[in-house]
Amino acid sequence: MTVEQDPNPNQGPLAGVRVVDLTSMISGPVATMMLADQGADVIKVEALEGDLVRGAGATRRGITSTFISSNRSKRALAVNLKTPEGVEALKKLLQTADVMVQNFRPGAIERMGFGEDIVRGLKEDIIFVSISGFGDAGPYAHQRVYDPVIQALSGLAAIQADGETGRPKMIRTIIPDKTTAVTAAQAITAALFARERTGKGQHIRLSMLDTMVAYLWPEGMGGFTLVGKEVTDARAQLSPDLIFQTRDGYITAGAMSNREWRGMCTALGHLEWLEDPRFLTVNDRAVNATERLTLTGEVLATNTSAYWLERLDAEGVPSAQVLSREDVITHPQIQANDLIHEYDHPIAGRIRQPRPAARFDQTPSGIQRPAPGLGEHSAEILAELGYADEEIARLVTQGVLGVMLAPE
Repeated sequence: MTVEQDPNPNQGPLAGVRVVDLTSMISGPVATMMLADQGADVIKVEALEGDLVRGAGATRRGITSTFISSNRSKRALAVNLKTPEGVEALKKLLQTADVMVQNFRPGAIERMGFGEDIVRGLKEDIIFVSISGFGDAGPYAHQRVYDPVIQALSGLAAIQADGETGRPKMIRTIIPDKTTAVTAAQAITAALFARERTGKGQHIRLSMLDTMVAYLWPEGMGGFTLVGKEVTDARAQLSPDLIFQTRDGYITAGAMSNREWRGMCTALGHLEWLEDPRFLTVNDRAVNATERLTLTGEVLATNTSAYWLERLDAEGVPSAQVLSREDVITHPQIQANDLIHEYDHPIAGRIRQPRPAARFDQTPSGIQRPAPGLGEHSAEILAELGYADEEIARLVTQGVLGVMLAPE
C-alpha cells in the first residue's frame, strides 16, 4: 500500500480542524499524529535543527523509524522563533488554528512569547494544550522528564517489582509517554466538541504523572480506594505473572470468572481444584494467586503450546501463544484485522506501519501522508498565509525559515 492509495485522504472525522504542533519527543507528537490520522491538518513546527527524535534510533537517509511512527500524516514547518520574522510567521499561523499543543517545561512557552494570553489574543476560541511531566507547580515541576522518571514516580515500577526480590522494574516500552498521548488526543477532541456546543476555547493542562496515576488506579492502585481498608501488600503484583512455559515455548492463560476457572481445571485435568478451599471464589483465587499460578504452570510445562491452547480454547479459557515481535506481524489475527501495511516513504523508502486502530464507518481515518522531512512544507504553509515567493526566499536566506533539502 502507498499513502497515495489511501482511499479516504483528508476525510477523517477531524477534517477541517487545524492543529499547530509545537511538541517534540513522543507524548505530544503521538497525540497530534492521532489527530492527523483522523483528518486534522497538523502542522509540526520545529526549530531549524529539528525534533531530537529525528536523529534517535534506526535511520535511513536521515529519518528515523521512531520519527516516522510518531509524526506521520503531518506537514512540517521549520522556523527560527528567536527571530522577529519567525515569531511573526508563527503568530500568523496561529490565527488560522483550532488547536495549539506544546510540551515545553512550565514557563517556557511564556518566555517564548506564546503564552495563553498572547495566543488567545490571536485566536480567541483556540484550544490551548499544555503537556508537562509533573504539572505547573510543586517540587518536581521545574525538572526535565523522560518516561522512566514517570514510571518510577507514579508507582508503575513498584507494581512491576520482582516477586522474589521485591526489586522494582521498568516496563520496556514507554507506557507513560504513549498513555499521555492517548489521553491528550481524547482531551483535545472533547474540548473541540465542547467548543461546538459553547463557542468557547479552553486551556487543557495534562501532566504525564497525573496521567499515569489515574491510569494505574483501577487495579494497580485499587487497594487504596477504600479509605480505612487499604490493601498495601500488593498481593496481585507480587504473585507470578501469567506467562507459562510449555514444552516448546510460552503461552498465557487466565481464568477470572467461576465458569472460566471450571474450564481451566477441566482443560488441565485437575477437577479437584474446584473443591480446593483456596480457589472456591474469585477473591479466594486472587488471595492465593501464587499457589494457583504455580500449580497451573507445573501442569502446562508437561506438553506443547499447541496442545494446551487447543484444550483451553475448547473450554472457553482466554489464552494465547506468546509471540515474538516478528511473529506479531504475520499472525493470522493481525492479518485478518488488516492492521499492518507497507508503503513507500519518499525519504526512507519502503516502510511498515499499523493503520490507525479506530475505524470510522462514516468518516474513515487513515495515514494521510508520510512523516515529513524537516521543513518539507515550510514554503507551502507560508504561501497559504499570504507570503510572496520572494519573501519566503528571503526568510530562507536569512536563516529564519528552514526548507527540506534533497535526501542524501
